[in-house]
Amino acid sequence: MPLVLVVDDETNIIELLKFNLGKEGYRVVGLTNGRDAVNYAAEARPDLVLLDIMLPQMDGYEVLRTLRAKPETSAIPVIMLSAKGELVDKILGLELGADDYMTKPFSPREVLARVKARLRRKASLSKTQQGSKQSEIVFNRLIIRPENYEAVMDGSKIDLTPKEFELLHLLALHPGRVFTRDILLERIWGCDYTRETRTVDVHIRYLRQKLERDPAVPAYIETVRGVGYRFRATS
Repeated sequence: MPLVLVVDDETNIIELLKFNLGKEGYRVVGLTNGRDAVNYAAEARPDLVLLDIMLPQMDGYEVLRTLRAKPETSAIPVIMLSAKGELVDKILGLELGADDYMTKPFSPREVLARVKARLRRKASLSKTQQGSKQSEIVFNRLIIRPENYEAVMDGSKIDLTPKEFELLHLLALHPGRVFTRDILLERIWGCDYTRETRTVDVHIRYLRQKLERDPAVPAYIETVRGVGYRFRATS
């Protein structure tokens, strides 16, 4: 039975989500401050976190940043819940490694649908990794290790978020193939609903900053104008 951690300073929202997720068979734990959420996640390893931004002691952005920095929590799917609906707030959450972003007020049914989509995606990735016989992908200076969610450049580990790694891995598995933004959304985020394609552009931009010597002249991830992105196996 999947464990969902709900972190929100509004107890009525925690109770609402507990009720609706509980009816679908999920175990739900609710916490009202960020520091407790970080400690609980490291100990209990929930299958997914629903995370508000406006929290006492440690806000949601800092919670997300901390979760992504810890090896034991870095791959836990996180859906951010916030009254902040501005594009800049959504982009910041995605840049920090959020898997999804929902604006309050929200429909419990939509939250449930997105939780199910994220957990299906997590299960699919786990099966793919377990069944894969390929331990490493090597392109010149770059080494990609799918089983560890790890990429290494010139012997040094690249600090990637889970979504950045998944993008890199997918593109590198198919060098030369052009992926549209919609296909990348479907393959990486598992979208069952409409999402802004800017999500992909934001993650690619940050991936390039970490991967490329000169992000303005990419050696690995190339933009195909008006279409999408492809991986170039050059250095």
